[in-house]
Amino acid sequence: MSQQGPLLIVADDGRPSFATALDEAQMFPLIDTNFANAARAVAQVQPAAVLADMRGADDERFAALAKLIAAHKPYLPLIAIQPEGIPGENAIPFTPHASNFDRLPARLRAALRVRTLHTTLLRRLTDARAEGSVLPAIDPARDATVLLLGRGGAYPALSVSLGERMGVVGAFSIEAAASHLNNRDIDGIVLGEGFTARVMDAFLTVMSEDARFRHLPIILTSQELAPTYELPNLEIICGEPDHIAANALPLIRQRAFEAQLGCTLRAFEAKGLLDPQTGLLTLTAFDRDLAGAVKRTQSDGGGLSVARFAFDPAFADTDLRTAHVLRDAFCVMRQTSNGPRATRSDPVVTVATLLPKDSLQSLLARLHAEAHRAAS
Repeated sequence: MSQQGPLLIVADDGRPSFATALDEAQMFPLIDTNFANAARAVAQVQPAAVLADMRGADDERFAALAKLIAAHKPYLPLIAIQPEGIPGENAIPFTPHASNFDRLPARLRAALRVRTLHTTLLRRLTDARAEGSVLPAIDPARDATVLLLGRGGAYPALSVSLGERMGVVGAFSIEAAASHLNNRDIDGIVLGEGFTARVMDAFLTVMSEDARFRHLPIILTSQELAPTYELPNLEIICGEPDHIAANALPLIRQRAFEAQLGCTLRAFEAKGLLDPQTGLLTLTAFDRDLAGAVKRTQSDGGGLSVARFAFDPAFADTDLRTAHVLRDAFCVMRQTSNGPRATRSDPVVTVATLLPKDSLQSLLARLHAEAHRAAS
């Protein structure tokens, strides 16, 4: 497999055993170094990915290496093999099952796909600058969203730990989780306690058979099941809620970054008509299309109505500090589904119809006036 550069293996005790799995998968060339020389090796060989053997690794040296790699462009995957603690925000943990590293090539290929997307985007950005084009806004630090599936005593603590690091959507049942996966943009799943091994096996089997979710990060918080499914980003992380959330973060952020890269590339294909963060029409493009619709309706006849969707304002009369406290407290409650009895957050819908003497400005002014009265 070509990965646009060598793979750098960092270990202090000679070539680690996981290199054999990469050799067998024909992922080469492989270059060995130790932690003392890792930063220099990254600069010299320009690797496509870095795999660090964390057994006995020096924490300070690894932290310095992770910081260097985090600032690298294009995206440089860093995979921490058998981490004992929390490797860092950009270090993807990989823990083998029964000392078997067969899943490592699939995990690495998934990360290299993100690198390829980022390389393509950076090339498009360079071409756009050369042509004098207006570049779309890019925010690589956009928050990720994780689906927390579970129930039981550990659920509240785990939801808080995840909510401190990313957006959280909660589900108490497999059916609710399926609904969220079909209707929301989810960047990862944390499968907590409260389900039998048979139920979890059925869920993971379905996920592995659906191409939409095959590369979605899935975090198991118990060792009841072996990670033998065709899911390259399936990882077992056990321990306290903070430990689980911190170790799950790099995989989930990588997925969110991949989704954003794809959205930004589609915005390029649309020549700036789509917002790279939302995938929706930009305000300029929407105003242009709406103005065209108004003009055609007035010249050709017919009717035109405009609808405005808005949700209830949050913490409208609350100071910033109190709002942050309330946000943390209500984050999980607002986003947790409890099946058919779950509460819904319905939008306020206002409608304005184009009148014979209307202009675009008067139509929008009346629409916003109607929305203000509806909110009041």
